[in-house]
Amino acid sequence: MSGIDGFLGTRGSLGMDVVVVGLLAVLPLLAWSIHVVRTRRDYATHKLLQLTIAVALLVCIVIFEIDIRLVSDWKVRARPSPWWPGGVLTSLGIHLIFAVSTLVLWVWTVWEGLTRFPSPPTPGTHGARHRLMGRLAALDLLLTTITGLLFYWLAFIA
Repeated sequence: MSGIDGFLGTRGSLGMDVVVVGLLAVLPLLAWSIHVVRTRRDYATHKLLQLTIAVALLVCIVIFEIDIRLVSDWKVRARPSPWWPGGVLTSLGIHLIFAVSTLVLWVWTVWEGLTRFPSPPTPGTHGARHRLMGRLAALDLLLTTITGLLFYWLAFIA
């Protein structure tokens, strides 16, 4: 297969495996971040966790994009799947809808959080919109993870 083999023991490349592990790793951080801001009103920890999630996902995306654009041919790795091409490409299309919208929502929410809240963070006048955008971004990230895992399974495990 072309490129660098991943570490999960599937047909996935290194970049694919990094994204899968990265998405699964940030979900507990996301849950913790939501917990600390809702139950303890710990805005500083929430901010730190959200920035950690954003940086971790950015690193995963950069590794992934370098891998699939310059190193590995994911389609060659996916062709042995019994779901190739119909199921694999359909699941990829659905996943990309959530992945792109997650990126937009996450960047927007983090940017507004950084520019509109004081440092150290305290509740602000745009808190209701920030909560709404954050909830949408969190739900979108969960759906990105679910659809990404489905794509990964169809393309590289099945």
